[in-house]
Amino acid sequence: MAAPGTAPIQVTLEAGSGSGPIATHTLLTAMLRATDHVSDLIFSPGRPPQVEVYGQLIQVQASGLRSLTADDTRRIASDLIGNNKQALTVLREQGSCDISFGLPGLARFRVNVFIQRGSCAVVMRVIPTVIPQYSSLGLPPQMGEVGSLRDGIVLVTGPRGSGKSFTLATLLDRINELQTCHIITIEDPIEFLHNHKRSTIHQRELHSDTPNFALALRAALRQAPKVILVGEMRDRETMEMVLEAAETGHLILSSLNTVDAAKTVERIVAAFSAAEQSSIRGRLAKSLRYIISQRLVPRRDGGRVAALEVCKATARTTQCIECDDHSGLLQAVKNGASDGMQHFDGELEKLARAGIVDKDTALAYATDAPGLQKALEV
Repeated sequence: MAAPGTAPIQVTLEAGSGSGPIATHTLLTAMLRATDHVSDLIFSPGRPPQVEVYGQLIQVQASGLRSLTADDTRRIASDLIGNNKQALTVLREQGSCDISFGLPGLARFRVNVFIQRGSCAVVMRVIPTVIPQYSSLGLPPQMGEVGSLRDGIVLVTGPRGSGKSFTLATLLDRINELQTCHIITIEDPIEFLHNHKRSTIHQRELHSDTPNFALALRAALRQAPKVILVGEMRDRETMEMVLEAAETGHLILSSLNTVDAAKTVERIVAAFSAAEQSSIRGRLAKSLRYIISQRLVPRRDGGRVAALEVCKATARTTQCIECDDHSGLLQAVKNGASDGMQHFDGELEKLARAGIVDKDTALAYATDAPGLQKALEV
């Protein structure tokens, strides 16, 4: 199957939308049903509504549906925000806000409303209503160990749109199935809805349930959880609280927008002052259990496939983090297959040799393209 093109998609709106503005829920439903594998919905003044499929934007067309005006996008934003006064305040003061939104029985969304050139634009990330099964994501078998961890930090990293939320939700669901414990999540906004299984799970959303990650983390330490999910480590204060929570016997799951294990360690350490960095490296080395970095790579037959780098806490990786040895950390990951580790370029080589991705694509996504080129020539 060829990758989707950028030709507009024609959709049929539900009857009864009338001659006035199309109801937001009617438009959202039509866009979701326009084509398979919609990941994002985008509303921008001067453009028809768009969906993103496998990384490509496609315009949605329907009878009576025109390019959106600033009034249209403002109305859509207002319908999505509803009576969430906190979100409105954040939008006015900061120029953007994050909220969650649901179409019952169809989908949930992580929504970002932002101001551009004086008008509203809206991006909606589609969140499936069902948490993916661990086996369905194609995660390495050794990642099952996360479900039985008792403490430390597990980080899922990658660029935006690489599937970090899916992986975190799946790992948390596995813990929920295997452990009898109290779990607290702190999210902006809540994405996947988790039910109580063997564990008891409470989900808190920024702005509606708590003002920020750091305050929610500080409170969580008094709420007797064994596992805490922090949607994203965005600032120094949150990183400090995550380290403290891990050091006091909690298991922390979180994410960062970094490309690999070495850059993840660098990003965390750099958030602290020069005088603190040596101490932070030591604390991080002792607390980290896994860094799972992922990239979504275009498949030869259409769609995308996840390539994962897995860095696991071993004597060697711990030493590299403590000593600020980034090249040593990369080498430890490359040589760590017996410990359950894997690196990006090795996984890209496997995908290319299996014909799942073509060689040029593999090289474009590689960390060390010349090295991968040489490996593929053997």
